[in-house]
Amino acid sequence: MDSLMGLRGKDYVIIAADASQSRSVIVFKTDEDKILNLDSTKLLAAAGPAGDRYHFTEFVQKNFHLHQMRTGIQLDTKACASWTRNELAQALRKNPYQVNLLLGGCDPKKGPALYYMDYLASMHEMPCAAHGHGSSFVLSIMDRYYYDDMSLEDGKELIRKCIKELQHRFLIAHPKFVIKIADKDGTREIDLGL
Repeated sequence: MDSLMGLRGKDYVIIAADASQSRSVIVFKTDEDKILNLDSTKLLAAAGPAGDRYHFTEFVQKNFHLHQMRTGIQLDTKACASWTRNELAQALRKNPYQVNLLLGGCDPKKGPALYYMDYLASMHEMPCAAHGHGSSFVLSIMDRYYYDDMSLEDGKELIRKCIKELQHRFLIAHPKFVIKIADKDGTREIDLGL
């Protein structure tokens, strides 16, 4: 019952994820951070069963750290997304991970990028994207209000609209969301005051 959403703005990427950890009709906790900082410029949001989510996202993060330690090179967002998609594709043939991902980052030379990946190892660069049951509501709002080169304030307002719509109309309660931004200043968590 996870809900992920993200958008690429003029010089940033913003990603939001619900903070509920549940199984079936039971909510275990409401302070789960489903957005992992891959490094100082990239974020990886994951939806799916907690075990697959933890295992796969930490596997990705540690491999990027290992690559950087071995080579001294920090991969850009597109290279990270391609490597992650390849790992999903290889796992699909052995022991698949049930994770849907949003990978976003803001590279110093290439600018912001947001990648949509699903558990079947498809990958697309998107201006805005959403995963989960709440995506039906979120995508219609993004379709209506998103525009290229959104300012940070407009991006925050659009995420705020999406979250309010989910909290108002969606059958499954998402009382809290974690929202993170990647821009030229790095990655950080923000509070939209919801």
